Amino acid sequence: MRASFARAGAECTWHDKGACACNAGWVLDPKAAKVIPVTQCRAGAEARVDDAVAVEEPLEIRIAGDTVAITMRTPGHDRELALGFLFAEGIIRSVADVSAVAHCGRTTDEGRANTLEVTPAPGVRIELGTDGPAQRRGTVTSACGVCGRRSIDDLLARCGPVTSDLVTSGAAIARAVRGLEAAQELFGRTGGCHGAALTNAEGVVEVAFEDVGRHNAVDKVVGSRLLAGALPLAARMLVVSGRTSFEVVQKAVAAGVPVVIGVSAPSSLAVEMAHRAGITLVGFARRDDFVVYGGEERVRPLARASA
Repeated sequence: MRASFARAGAECTWHDKGACACNAGWVLDPKAAKVIPVTQCRAGAEARVDDAVAVEEPLEIRIAGDTVAITMRTPGHDRELALGFLFAEGIIRSVADVSAVAHCGRTTDEGRANTLEVTPAPGVRIELGTDGPAQRRGTVTSACGVCGRRSIDDLLARCGPVTSDLVTSGAAIARAVRGLEAAQELFGRTGGCHGAALTNAEGVVEVAFEDVGRHNAVDKVVGSRLLAGALPLAARMLVVSGRTSFEVVQKAVAAGVPVVIGVSAPSSLAVEMAHRAGITLVGFARRDDFVVYGGEERVRPLARASA
């Protein structure tokens, strides 16, 4: 069974090679899709067939036994997801803050694969705060957190605006979108998940992940680069399927990504976040057409020919 996968350009020396997506080329995860019987109706005719659907299950993220968040995700690359989420929220500053990330419980426990324990490094105290994202005691969704100007102010105070000399082109943007589409094997099989990919300035995909949640897919991308010691990502572009929300841009700011490309529309708060953080935000990127919502100086003019 085909499933979600990732590719990275650098070898990870941090954790178990057998489960690491940072050094194994395209990595397929058989847990990301399941086949179920369905009734298919076409032109008035019914047929009983097998169909593949993207798997959605909860993942509980704990730090030293304390539940930080629960998110609905597609199984696979859970460590990347957890570390990317914790980094984007400012809960950890680097992979050096963490000594281990592992599913907890007995191997025979039914829910073991859905609970992930993050162990702080020796001498490191990970502060969870009292009213921030780390104190959520519910499901992390696309509407989680308190969004608005205060959220933008807090993020910029922590991360600062994105600085980068990256310059790209219309051809590279088109190549990035095509690269993400080619990497979405799970979407091709199920039609039911989002994708996120990191590319260089020429639009060549370096790492890609899929998930039922677009924010999870971005967390997996950032988490994989965190494990590879490749942050900040000032020379890279992030391309996402679907619309571009505030949280997608927020995660790009935390990782230092200067260009965010979406195949659909951005939200108003995503545009405001991009303007204030100095990010080039591209929307409706389909074939050779796209709309730049800010940061046009990073896109070379008259370079719109198909790659």
